[in-house]
Amino acid sequence: MTTQNKNRGLGRGLDAILQSPETDITSADISGNYVAGAIAQIEIDKIETNPFQPRTDFDETALNELSESIKNQGVIQPVTVRKMGYDKYQLISGERRLRASKMAGLKKIPVFIRVANDEQMLEMALIENIHRENLNAIEVAISYQRLIEECQLTQDKLSEKVGKDRSTVSNFLRLLKLPAEIQIAIRDGFITMGHAKALVNINDKTKQLILLKRIIDEDLSVRQVETLAREKTPVKKQKNILPESFKTQADTLSKALKMNVKVNRDSKGKGSLTISFKNDEEFEKLIGFINKGN
Repeated sequence: MTTQNKNRGLGRGLDAILQSPETDITSADISGNYVAGAIAQIEIDKIETNPFQPRTDFDETALNELSESIKNQGVIQPVTVRKMGYDKYQLISGERRLRASKMAGLKKIPVFIRVANDEQMLEMALIENIHRENLNAIEVAISYQRLIEECQLTQDKLSEKVGKDRSTVSNFLRLLKLPAEIQIAIRDGFITMGHAKALVNINDKTKQLILLKRIIDEDLSVRQVETLAREKTPVKKQKNILPESFKTQADTLSKALKMNVKVNRDSKGKGSLTISFKNDEEFEKLIGFINKGN
């Protein structure tokens, strides 16, 4: 392939890459038996993981369920790999299926064989995963950012490739401007995309983090957060007054155990009881006290 032809293939959509005669070998025999574009059974240990994989979090329970399904039914949908050299392949998409197949003890897995350079590989992997995997919002945002930076795409071109409105793409990208604490909360499901969109409109990081704590502690709705986000003065967390009876009972328990007892409660009655122990002996004493009441 000439340099001119090679450059012309960069940055195109997934369909164009897979259908292009420049990147999909249909007449040459590779690895002795398999032709690019065909479905083949490849030994799992000959497939290396995808360095461009945007997903960072794989649910172990879901993987175990998929592994059991594969044991009983086999791999229904082939994974996609690219040719790396004689008898060597690299995963493009289908990492969950590959991982689950390894867990199920499979030696071979059905694959689609493709040919792509690194930039095409990145674009293919990111777009495949954005559409096929249940990525969290931060992983989607990172994938969008990588497509823009590493494949030199504009937001308009990116929106065309992933089939999303430009405003949707822009909203995801703005999440990456949020403090790390908020990004983690989005990733781990403590707040929704709606909450995040309200927080990203706040210029004050301190106010963003105060609101984040309130969202989690007080289970605030998106509309409540939007209202608070429009306030010009910093948001102060409402102080929850602990009922006197709670304080009395905590004090009584603390004296009985001879340990520090702390009670927290929000305005909705949700809270926690914390008992601190200094050593193993105190822990055993605490367990005995609890069991005595059963």
